[in-house]
Amino acid sequence: MERTTHKKPLVSIRNLIKRFDDGHTAVDGISLDIYPKEFFALLGSSGSGKSTLLRMLAGFEQPTDGKILIDGVDMTHIPPYDRPVNMMFQSYALFPHMSIEQNIAFGLKQDKLPKDEIQKRTHSALKIIKMEHLAKRKPHQLSGGQRQRAALARCLAKRPKLILLDEPLSALDKNLRDQMKFELVDIQEQTGSTFIMVTHDQEEAMTMASRIGIMSDGWLEQVSPPEEVYEFPKSRFVANFIGKSAIFEASITRIGDDYSIIDSDETRCSFKVDRKLEGIEAQQIWVGLRPEKISISKEPPEAYNPKKPVNMLVGKVQDIAYMGGLSTYHVVTAAGKLIKATDFNIERNADHPTWDDTVYLSWEQESIMVLYS
Repeated sequence: MERTTHKKPLVSIRNLIKRFDDGHTAVDGISLDIYPKEFFALLGSSGSGKSTLLRMLAGFEQPTDGKILIDGVDMTHIPPYDRPVNMMFQSYALFPHMSIEQNIAFGLKQDKLPKDEIQKRTHSALKIIKMEHLAKRKPHQLSGGQRQRAALARCLAKRPKLILLDEPLSALDKNLRDQMKFELVDIQEQTGSTFIMVTHDQEEAMTMASRIGIMSDGWLEQVSPPEEVYEFPKSRFVANFIGKSAIFEASITRIGDDYSIIDSDETRCSFKVDRKLEGIEAQQIWVGLRPEKISISKEPPEAYNPKKPVNMLVGKVQDIAYMGGLSTYHVVTAAGKLIKATDFNIERNADHPTWDDTVYLSWEQESIMVLYS
């Protein structure tokens, strides 16, 4: 998956606002740059503003304020059909009475391209999606995944600078979704197109996108590559929205050049992080831990100090979720806090903790998420 190094953005969104007639603000002052050859995902729950933003990029909604520039050209007053953009709808919107070949060629005919150019582009698009042998079939004769690829081919044939994908996998069953995630990425890399995808599915965004913009209430909470969003969320909202986290109120008690100490009454332990924090001492913050970053043991670690535990604590197993290759333990600490820890079931007859066992939880310095909001 390509990580863009381009300095000049293909899409520049500046202070974009969309306010509907009923007073609801769906997009609230967003600024964002998207670069050529990116696969960018707008991720958020229903009502977060992601689809409204996509529709403004396509020209189906007009901004209340702000600008959208595509390849340096202001799109504010340019209608959808004159924009260098093509949109693949959630329903695919294929013409049922036309063959797949005719569906792909339709937009090219509307643009009055020469007949040989239409044929060339249509065959090229069919080849990219590996459906030359199905060119004469109609949409109802295809599977869901094949209809999706046909809709994508129709977009690719017009060779737009930007392709917009509106929940592209939502109509497919799980197995087909898993397959199509990688096919879409392969096609995007093969064509060098710029994709912007709207999705509410975290796994889709994390798997497919080179960068993710997480939206909430019309705002962009964070824009980062998938691994950065997961490992270094910038807020409690992002930490909770992407994956699972245990989050605790805390305060900074020491800031050193190469490490810092954070104390939390909620856990009755200290968190030592492997870096200098940006805040100030006594500042109220939050710390977070991912379940898979927490080690669980029936025996206390060597460094365990019951009077002043650092990066470890003790609790009792309240529940266990067995999922074959791994188990998630629900552990209640002495302070009454529920923490989830994941352990891989590598050895078949290993002496794993069980219900009501006293266990010790520990984690590495670099695994601690420090959240300032």
